[in-house]
Amino acid sequence: MEITKEVLESILNSYPYQIVFVDCTHTVQWMNTAAKNRYAGRVEIGDCIFNCHNAASRMKIENFLQRAKDGEDEMFEAYNPQKNEREFFTPVKDKHGNVIGYFERHEVYWDKDAASTLVRK
Repeated sequence: MEITKEVLESILNSYPYQIVFVDCTHTVQWMNTAAKNRYAGRVEIGDCIFNCHNAASRMKIENFLQRAKDGEDEMFEAYNPQKNEREFFTPVKDKHGNVIGYFERHEVYWDKDAASTLVRK
């Protein structure tokens, strides 16, 4: 099987959490299906990510991006108690190690007693 753009998009669209890939100018370049559904009407491909963030979030994102350009990898961003998940700023690098953009990764805490329970529909 050849791993094509279509296969990679299918993999990312199968991921149940939102993926919004943003370039270094903070322009949304790609969204998976979960992100398109969640953010419909608020942010779309081609929009500036700061259109849906306040000034404090903007400063935080710009700081994360600079830290990534300075060599840091994925960074803890916040804990969301309403969803019981941690959020991470994840830089995306090209084959030369240059940061070309970023996305936010969500990680749901697992309850060992309910590990087989469906977390998301």
